[in-house]
Amino acid sequence: MTSTVTRTGPPGSPAPPPAPEGRGGIAGLLELPGNGIRAIVRSAATTPGRLSVIAIGLVLLSLVAGLFGTLAAQDKKDTINGLIDHREPLAAAAQQVYRALSDADATAASSFLSIGTEPLPMRQRYERDVAEAGAALAKAASDSSGVDEAAEQINTLGREIPVYTGLIETARTYNRQGYPVGASYLREASELMRTKILPAAQDLYRIDTDRLAAEQDDATGFPWLATALVLALLAALIVTQVHLTRKTNRLLNVGLVVASASVVVALLWGAVSLIVQSSLVGGGEEDGSHQVDVLVRARIAALQARADETLTLVARGDGAAYEQDFRDLAGQLGGTDGQGGLLGEARGLAAGGAAAGKVDAAIQAASAWFKAHGEVRRLDDDGFYQDAVDMAIRDDKKDGAAGAFLHLDENLVAAINVGRQEFLDDTRGAERALTLLAPGIAVLALIAAAGSALGIRERLREYR
Repeated sequence: MTSTVTRTGPPGSPAPPPAPEGRGGIAGLLELPGNGIRAIVRSAATTPGRLSVIAIGLVLLSLVAGLFGTLAAQDKKDTINGLIDHREPLAAAAQQVYRALSDADATAASSFLSIGTEPLPMRQRYERDVAEAGAALAKAASDSSGVDEAAEQINTLGREIPVYTGLIETARTYNRQGYPVGASYLREASELMRTKILPAAQDLYRIDTDRLAAEQDDATGFPWLATALVLALLAALIVTQVHLTRKTNRLLNVGLVVASASVVVALLWGAVSLIVQSSLVGGGEEDGSHQVDVLVRARIAALQARADETLTLVARGDGAAYEQDFRDLAGQLGGTDGQGGLLGEARGLAAGGAAAGKVDAAIQAASAWFKAHGEVRRLDDDGFYQDAVDMAIRDDKKDGAAGAFLHLDENLVAAINVGRQEFLDDTRGAERALTLLAPGIAVLALIAAAGSALGIRERLREYR
């Protein structure tokens, strides 16, 4: 009986080949990976096969170590650049909001002690403070997305600052007309500043300062994974060279020696760069941002104490609470002699540094201010109100409270600027320490991979 073959192609095309025996179709394809693995295992049982597996492993490990090392170095460089260009300026903006609002409150209160028309310099200083606070708040708000707590403080400030300025303008209007109710509006404005606005500004400053510190910690962190991979690569290269020496009785393999040298160079280069970078970032934190934080808190305490000093007089016998606040803030600032508190801490941080002279001058000014304040309180308590007011607003740096306070404020500002510059100098130095490290590691990793491949290739050629 004749069998019939069914063709599936066009007429005249050759018949398809017969299906192979055994499992066909998808089941047969599924066996291919297993067959490949078994072939690799059989090949690895021979010396050339083992050398091929070692070469592949060294090349892959070189590339992986180079990738992680490059990414780690570039990440550190990006973090440091972010500190300089983004994070520190935003922390400074939050500090500026806090400072400007505190100064605006102190200036507004001081202006009410002047007889007749408000002095133009005080008016201009107040308006400048409000404008600076608004500009700094807008800058701080640009980085509040995704940080709910910061956004909440910014919303509070944006809502309450116009209310405060409105109360101040009402107080000024009544004060110019000679109505005592102006002092009531001033106290209401100051109460709003102290209970809502300044706490929100302080929280915003704390949030941004904490974020700055967190990024500084990231910049000084150790790249454990990348270092472990590089050390593993170096160990693998050493073990491979020892193995080949025993098998071939050849002491050196040029390709593997070049690969090992490139890994050692990468390791030493990275270690030196990271040590220098970490040291400089740490110095920028200790001598810069940390010192600035202490000085900023000292300046704000001084500004708030100055507002209390003037509000005590504005209250005309009803300012016991303001006087108590003054004493508490003076204790935080430096005590009765200006030697302790935040000023004492700042002096310890600035010892031997560029800001030491400014901090010492601030301490002397604080001591003079506290002495003048004592005289203001003595005159007021003895019934010499106008003499107490004159003493409070006198701009003589030796005897007047206003002059000593302004001298304190000027030196604190100068010390803050020095601290910020030290932060920038140290952090920029840390960024320069990482120059070319990321591309350098990448190139050295490629050299290690090529050296590994070529070194073992020379041994494989001996088996052909």
